[in-house]
Amino acid sequence: MKNYPQKQFERIDDLQRKGLKIIQNTQKFCFGIDAVLLAHFAAKDLNCQDKVVDLGTGTGIIPLLLWGMVGCQKILALEIQKDMVEMAKRSVALNGLEEKIEIIEGDIKNPPSELIPNTYDAIVTNPPYMESNKGIVNPTEGKAIARHEILCNLEDILYTAKRLLKPKGKFSMIHRSQRLVDILSIMRKVGIEPKKLRLVYPSPRKTSNLVLVQGNKGGKPHLVVEKPLYIYQQNGEYTQEIYEIYGDGKQKQKGAVNRD
Repeated sequence: MKNYPQKQFERIDDLQRKGLKIIQNTQKFCFGIDAVLLAHFAAKDLNCQDKVVDLGTGTGIIPLLLWGMVGCQKILALEIQKDMVEMAKRSVALNGLEEKIEIIEGDIKNPPSELIPNTYDAIVTNPPYMESNKGIVNPTEGKAIARHEILCNLEDILYTAKRLLKPKGKFSMIHRSQRLVDILSIMRKVGIEPKKLRLVYPSPRKTSNLVLVQGNKGGKPHLVVEKPLYIYQQNGEYTQEIYEIYGDGKQKQKGAVNRD
């Protein structure tokens, strides 16, 4: 692990997995539990030989978590915001993973040449949840881009994922449950067949607010709906499964389900 001089408003967080750390800026977007859930969900179907793309990587949290969980052969992470690209690259360097994780600046709607069509075993994404014309848009540009479909929408992401995946390649995403009909219909429209779905609930007595979905490029119709995933027990503590997902660190602090 390399020494790192912190910049203003930055902190270094321990990911509690293989000594990995991430740089975050408290004035900009910081990752939430949704990124951890997605990484765990996708990692179950990955191996150390896979080549993976993360679309809209932000801080680079998902590539770091996937590396800690699986150790994929190569992870390419695409991000359009220059300042986030620069910070994510420093996080990769901080962990000495420059040969394994490559942060690429570019637009999901028009991916740069480094991303080769029909090449990758898996694609993951934690996209903006809110449609561009709905909800209160955060005045901070970086947070607005992370939360709202300002620079790309769900269909843009899915078309690019289909283009980049190998035949039968896996696409994994976390999104708002309220958009599940849109998600499944667009997946099938672009040629990524929904294969696995898991609803996420804040606690047993509340309705689902997040959904984990996986599909295969060119797959045959057959959807498995997994058991519900609960974040908190009734007493406000994480459920045992959430502690297990966090891994050996078993973080005790409560993480926000929504983006910071």
